[in-house]
Amino acid sequence: MQSHQIKRTHPRKIGRRIGRGGKRGTYSGRGIKGQGARAGGKFRPEEREIIKKIPKLRGYRFTSFRPRPAVVNLDDIQKSFAQGETVSPASLAARGLVVKSGGVIPPVKILARGDVTRALVFKGVTFSAAAALKLKKDSKADAPA
Repeated sequence: MQSHQIKRTHPRKIGRRIGRGGKRGTYSGRGIKGQGARAGGKFRPEEREIIKKIPKLRGYRFTSFRPRPAVVNLDDIQKSFAQGETVSPASLAARGLVVKSGGVIPPVKILARGDVTRALVFKGVTFSAAAALKLKKDSKADAPA
């Protein structure tokens, strides 16, 4: 097949030509005179349209630039890690508990759902207040008296 043998699958749709007699003749639904009757007549400056599309600092369209941590619960850690292993963002990503965002491992926050009965080493993660309290309580219970 050559370029001069190519044919369209659908015929070309031709727009309706307005203002040349027939059903939409004379004023063509634009009224008489005025800005709205003219070609290219806009009631608002282009700059204003562009400005209105830009979100303000606050409100329903504003999204914070602060990085949000990926959250992992204690029960997920209990299932995935063995006794004495290190829990870090890289190890969580390797086990599929945290997903990379743009090729980068996000910061990780540990939440308090569930319990951890194993002794684990946590590195490079933050804890919610309730999770930190649970882990401190468990470490005191595990320590010999």
